[in-house]
Amino acid sequence: MADETGFRFSPSVHHRHLMDTLEPTLAYCGEDLELWQKQLRGKVGELVGDVPEERVPLDVRSLWKRDHTLGTIEKIVFTSEPYADVPAYVCLPKSHEPPYTFFICVQGHSTGMHNSIAVARDDNSEPIEVPGDRDFGLGCMRRGIAALCIEQRSFGERRELVQQKISGHGCHDATMHALMLGRTLLGERVYDVDRGIDYLLSRGDAHPGRIGVMGNSGGGTISLFASALLPRISYAMPSCYFCTFRDSIMSIYHCADNYVPGLFKYAEMSDVMGLFAPKPVVIVAGKDDEIFPVAGVRKAFDHLKTIYAAAGAPHRCHLVIGNGGHRFYAEEAWPVMLEEVARDA
Repeated sequence: MADETGFRFSPSVHHRHLMDTLEPTLAYCGEDLELWQKQLRGKVGELVGDVPEERVPLDVRSLWKRDHTLGTIEKIVFTSEPYADVPAYVCLPKSHEPPYTFFICVQGHSTGMHNSIAVARDDNSEPIEVPGDRDFGLGCMRRGIAALCIEQRSFGERRELVQQKISGHGCHDATMHALMLGRTLLGERVYDVDRGIDYLLSRGDAHPGRIGVMGNSGGGTISLFASALLPRISYAMPSCYFCTFRDSIMSIYHCADNYVPGLFKYAEMSDVMGLFAPKPVVIVAGKDDEIFPVAGVRKAFDHLKTIYAAAGAPHRCHLVIGNGGHRFYAEEAWPVMLEEVARDA
């Protein structure tokens, strides 16, 4: 392949050649599943970068608590690691009693977690309309599920406010800084989910065996990697992210926080998601999503089904495709997930 000059000047031409000739060394090829998962999970954990060796106290602070037509919502802040505080909404459905099934909800590239409860970011008393079924916290409450809606690093209330000069995408700066420190922003976000689980288990009203994770786009990214790396997660519902790396983040411009240095040498995205087998996963996609094309989604899902079959759980691996673009599809996805949750009740 040559570019418009007739020569191979464009870097993407060479990188495409490398992708075509590279065989991921830890892709699942039918070997012993548990041994393969142990090897790949260790490698993915290494590649997403350093995490703290010791966990600091959560130091949970409550900012407000309000009644809602669907139950109660409390805004809290907990400490993930030194100088890294995490705001979050705790959403408890009035239709159910503890111990609750909890889903940790993570928004993607947007104005932040406030979308999860459909309020303005800077005035949480002001209701707003949230398109694309991204009101994850309310969606959980409507279905009798409790939610912990956390703010991802570089988004919403955790956007960069101190650095004097920032890029057009605040996540870019944090991604580059993390790389220089032997970390990735993706790995730091997964660690925040892990600390969110610490918080849920400290409450006393969360069922320890029924904690899930969900999110769309950039939230789908963290839902996938968190479920692959964190053994305390029991359900995963990544939306509008699962695809092949080749057809998605390796084909067009994406924010830098999507990339894990060196990962393509070892595995495709379906292999990473396969680390969650045999636990239930509902993959959500849009048939017209131009960022994560549905053809790549189907190809990746075929390989994921092979992994789940090897785990003896092909019935716990689901693909839901909504009739639209890059968004969540609550009416299509939740009934499938609720059936899985009901199996464990």
